[in-house]
Amino acid sequence: MQGIVGGLTQLAAWLAGRGTAQRLGLSAVLGGLTVFAMPPFGIWPLLLVTCPALLWLLDGIEPDATRPFAGWRATAATAWAFGFGFFLAGLFWIGSAFLVEADQFAWMLPFVAVIMPGGLALFFAGAAVAARAVCRTGSMRVVAFVVMFSLAEWLRGHVLTGFPWNSLGYSLSVSDALVQAASVWGLYGHTLAAALMATAPALLAGPRCEVTRMSAAAFACLAGVLPLALFGFGLWRLSLPAPADVAGVTLRIVQPNIAQKDKWRPELRAANFSRLLRLSRAQDDLDGITHVIWPESAPPFLLADNADARALVADTLPDGVHLITGAVRAEPLPQTTPDGRWARFFNSVMVLNGDAAITATYDKAHLVPFGEYLPAQELLQAIGLQELTRQRGGYSSGPGPHALVVPGAPLVGPLVCYEVIFPGNSVGEQRPDWLLNVTNDAWFGDSIGPRQHFFQARMRAVEEGLPLVRAANTGISAVIGPRGQVRAFLDLGKAGVLDQNLPGKIVRTTYSKSGDIVFWGVLMLLVLTILYSRISTNSRY
Repeated sequence: MQGIVGGLTQLAAWLAGRGTAQRLGLSAVLGGLTVFAMPPFGIWPLLLVTCPALLWLLDGIEPDATRPFAGWRATAATAWAFGFGFFLAGLFWIGSAFLVEADQFAWMLPFVAVIMPGGLALFFAGAAVAARAVCRTGSMRVVAFVVMFSLAEWLRGHVLTGFPWNSLGYSLSVSDALVQAASVWGLYGHTLAAALMATAPALLAGPRCEVTRMSAAAFACLAGVLPLALFGFGLWRLSLPAPADVAGVTLRIVQPNIAQKDKWRPELRAANFSRLLRLSRAQDDLDGITHVIWPESAPPFLLADNADARALVADTLPDGVHLITGAVRAEPLPQTTPDGRWARFFNSVMVLNGDAAITATYDKAHLVPFGEYLPAQELLQAIGLQELTRQRGGYSSGPGPHALVVPGAPLVGPLVCYEVIFPGNSVGEQRPDWLLNVTNDAWFGDSIGPRQHFFQARMRAVEEGLPLVRAANTGISAVIGPRGQVRAFLDLGKAGVLDQNLPGKIVRTTYSKSGDIVFWGVLMLLVLTILYSRISTNSRY
């Protein structure tokens, strides 16, 4: 143990002694490396290197100052650099969407590459400054950082419609076993646990860090016992009896693999629709299939307004086979607007019966900023900007998550694309029996983006204890059990179908009943630990 402490002490001192330029550069590099701890790479032990190193860089900023906010600018800049490196490396693939119609949107790419990572990094900067104001020496500086960082990640998931993409808790989501604790405390609890584990080495080295039996035990518990406990809990949960499949329900998930640049071209719409129909029939073999599922906005036109297309669906699917599809829906306005808009448009999920009549509809509620709508739509539209979907006026949002009645199947909770990344917002007032995520990740090509999206969707199944079916245009389509085990999948960039029974659900999870209450409870315990430490310290002097 002494050798480990000695090595960490030397490393901490070296990092703390870096000058401004080196400190910012190292921080950005560490942030970029942290992406490899996240899906799809899943090298989560890397956190035990990058996160303590960030704390040791912060330790070197005005270490002897007594004012609470001393060195706050340098602290903010260092944590911001870490966040910028993290988000730049983890979200670079978003730029692919701006190259689908490069003549229209490529000019925005530099702004997206800088502004989005830079804006998200502000949450990291704020967390570091707040943590420094609370405590910047000893073991409590680590606890303060974990508290503020976890709170910042929760805020990132909620402020300005929220964007919890690649929250630190997903680092523990690649493993079937390690993801299971999300059933108790959700994504933000998982993020808190990952932060505690990741920062544990900073308990052994840094300003006023005395390596006592208590600090050594805390390090061993957080860096060793905690991941082992999570793994053990996960193995136990995975060993529980699996629920029976839903009787009489066999799904065919269609993955057409249509490139985004070709999807809406007028001369290719008929061919694209024919591909959906052909895959749905799968060489005239629909024996035993009860429901066919197409991905987000699968028909390249307004399906509800196209009787001929629905007639082709009715001819393609035998009696008793129902279609669930993502589709764009139009709701006519009383009169045409001055800018030529004749309807409100929705990104929807539709259920069609054997006669191809639409029996149920869900409208996407959580829209993608700049993808499906513009903030301050009229103002930005007036100066010539448009969303990536180029839908004049943007899409309209639906009322929020709710279950749909699907003939011949249990109640389904639809989630369109981006909606599946929001923990605690997958289920409405009426609890469904399964979740359906229809998505079109073709915008982002063969990158880590669609793979990150897949692992985030999987965590929703674990959190809710509900099976999740995923239909993606270019992948990854999958059937996922209620404990997050992937039954079958179609990989990225492949066309084909998945024929699978619908898994059953399990008893409601703690998280599905109490939401983030466990996360807040643990966070408050850490706050009380900090307060107790400060009171104890003051009472000695």
